[in-house]
Amino acid sequence: MIRNLAEQDKQVSKSLLFKLFGVMKSNYYYGMQPKPISLETVKHKALIRQIFNDSKQSAGARSIAAILMNEHGIKLTRYIAGKFMAQMGLKSCQLKMHKYKHADEAHKTHHNILNRNFSQTAPNQVWTGDVTYIRIKGGWCYLAVVLDLYARRIVGFAVSDSPDSMLTTKALQMAYQTRLQPIGVLFHSDQGTHYTSKKFAESVASCEGMTQSMSRRGNCWDNAPTERFFRSFKTEWMPKGGYENITEAKIAISNYIWGYYQTVRPHTFNDYLTPLEKEKRYFNKNLLSGVLN
Repeated sequence: MIRNLAEQDKQVSKSLLFKLFGVMKSNYYYGMQPKPISLETVKHKALIRQIFNDSKQSAGARSIAAILMNEHGIKLTRYIAGKFMAQMGLKSCQLKMHKYKHADEAHKTHHNILNRNFSQTAPNQVWTGDVTYIRIKGGWCYLAVVLDLYARRIVGFAVSDSPDSMLTTKALQMAYQTRLQPIGVLFHSDQGTHYTSKKFAESVASCEGMTQSMSRRGNCWDNAPTERFFRSFKTEWMPKGGYENITEAKIAISNYIWGYYQTVRPHTFNDYLTPLEKEKRYFNKNLLSGVLN
């Protein structure tokens, strides 16, 4: 402020302004000196820029913070990640352009039972769910997925023009039926209204022994594997400008999941096995073990 006032009126001395604002001269000039940047900050900014560029400028602070934690073991809040992005002039080309509509219905949250225990010993122990938006000409459509944590396999998904509980219910029921109605699955999600609604709670209740777990509000790390899947789809498959319409988006999403992600793409979490191959090895091993025993 003192610097601006002095520049606006050359007749006003800085000494007078120091007295008026009660600022010591030494403190003023110390504040003008550039602060040293730590090597850690340099490293963090370099990684943020790399992740941002890899995402084709689509990743926002929340996604970048999750990727830093999940892939590099670096814990930065999304606010710090956002601050570094702003300092480097990095702006997401998608995230700030969209807001979800909140449903006017009763909802209930659940405790974070999963508590970031993302490594499971068998399929159908823990499923995670999330919703993301997909750009289409003139607007958006929404993708809900259900991911099995054991091999990071997508076991259910649905696409709609509305991010409501009907969308998440369709994805959950697809997972429950295609996995032959497993008993006692833990289902983890965020606290979005499409997961806290009465309709979704009824869908969970229809799955025998299923229990709900929810991330803490505003904490993207609590559901990092699912967010990682969305990032993979958007950076590896989705055109930067999105799709012409919802039908084209549905076809592309289906092709990515069934024709690439599950069956072709090596996953680092699976020691570079595809999700399908990792599950196949699990079931073959346990089938052989059952025969021998």
